[in-house]
Amino acid sequence: MTDGDFGPEAWTREERAAYRAFVRDHHPDRGGDPEAFVEGLARLRAARAAPAPGTPDDRRYDAPVEIVPDLPLAVRIVVAAIRTARARARTRVDRPTPHPGRPDPDPGAERE
Repeated sequence: MTDGDFGPEAWTREERAAYRAFVRDHHPDRGGDPEAFVEGLARLRAARAAPAPGTPDDRRYDAPVEIVPDLPLAVRIVVAAIRTARARARTRVDRPTPHPGRPDPDPGAERE
């Protein structure tokens, strides 16, 4: 079993069997060498953490944070108006009934 046997994808049956055989043979509770066991687990973890060959390097999460300046007031007003218009244009699926003891927010609306 080499370091390249384990990748970040799911284990195959052969890989799982090889790992279990390694643990069975080298675990200190079963009479194995503790240093060899620790080194083998370190190699396994390093191989599992390494990206699979051929996968693109995704650096989106490593990029520095960019602070974007605020938009001008006129643009913010237009955006707020568009959002308000879209929210009002959406149809309501179910209108909640008023809570007992609270005034009806829209007394003129028809209810089923």
